[in-house]
Amino acid sequence: MKAYLDIHPEVQLALAQNKPVVALESTIISHGMPYPQNIETALAVEAIVRENGAIPATIAIIDRKCKVGLSKNELAAFAQSKNTWKVSLRDMPYVISQQLMGATTVAATMRIAAMAGIRVFVTGGIGGVHRDAANTMDISADLTEMAQTSVAIISAGVKSILDIGLTLEYLETKGIPVVTVGQNSFPSFYSNSSGFDSPLRLDTASSIAAMLHTKWQMQLSGAVLIANPIPVAQEIPAAIIEKTILQALAAAKAANVFGKNLTPFLLKYIADHTNGESLASNIALIKNNAILGAKIAVAYCS
Repeated sequence: MKAYLDIHPEVQLALAQNKPVVALESTIISHGMPYPQNIETALAVEAIVRENGAIPATIAIIDRKCKVGLSKNELAAFAQSKNTWKVSLRDMPYVISQQLMGATTVAATMRIAAMAGIRVFVTGGIGGVHRDAANTMDISADLTEMAQTSVAIISAGVKSILDIGLTLEYLETKGIPVVTVGQNSFPSFYSNSSGFDSPLRLDTASSIAAMLHTKWQMQLSGAVLIANPIPVAQEIPAAIIEKTILQALAAAKAANVFGKNLTPFLLKYIADHTNGESLASNIALIKNNAILGAKIAVAYCS
C-alpha cells in the first residue's frame, strides 16, 4: 500500500511525534456543498482543527496516490472541479489505476486514514441504511467499513435522509459502539434529536478518548461512532426537515436517481428547497464536529 500512499510532511511528522491528527473527507467538498461555500468551509474546518490543537489531514485521491493532507491549491481544485469521482472502497482501484481525481467518502477516507495511522476522523454525517432498503438493498459501505477499520468517527449522527432506526440496528449487529455526546437522544444531522435513544452517552473528550484506548487495547477491531448533536440554535427541527426530505425522495424516484448519485441529489434538493437553511446547518455541524474531533485527538494522544 505504501506505493499508493502520499502523506503530507506536516502530517507525517505529527504522526511520528505522536501529535494529534484529524482526518477529514473530501466528498463533502466536491459533492456535499456548492462553490464557493465548499472551499470556504474546507479551509475553515482545517483552521478550527488547528485552533483546537491538532493537525488537519484532508484525504483524497490525486495522481494515482491516496493523499493524506492537501495543499490549499489542491483543496481549491476539488472545490471547483466538475469531473471529480465520488470514491468509495469499490472505486479506489479503478480511480487510482486510471489516474483520475477522486473525492473520498466516509468509507474510503476511513480506510486511508487507518493506513496512515490516523485514529480520529471528522465528517458531517455518516451513510447508513437507506429508506426502502428492504426493496433496494441500498446500505452504505460506510457501515461495513466501520465494522473492520479502527478509526473514531465524529459526525452529527446519521444523515436525516436515511432510515435512522435501521441504521442503529445495523450498527448494533456489527458491534460498533455508538456514543452521543452530552445528551441521551441520538441526533439526526440537520436536527439535534432524531427521536431515537442513543445506545451510549459520554460528555467529555477525555472520557471518549479513554473509551477508544480501552476498545483498541482489548483488540476489539472496528470503529466507534461518536454522534455530536448540532447546537439547537443552528438546527432545523426534525418535523420541519422531514417534509422536505420526503419531497426530495419522491423527486429522486421520479428522476430515477439511485446508487452513489442519490445522496448528492437529495442534499442539493433539500438545500434548494429550504432557502439555503439546510446548507447553513450543514456548515455549522461540520464546524462543530471539527472542534470536538480535535479535542478528542488531543486527549487520545495525551
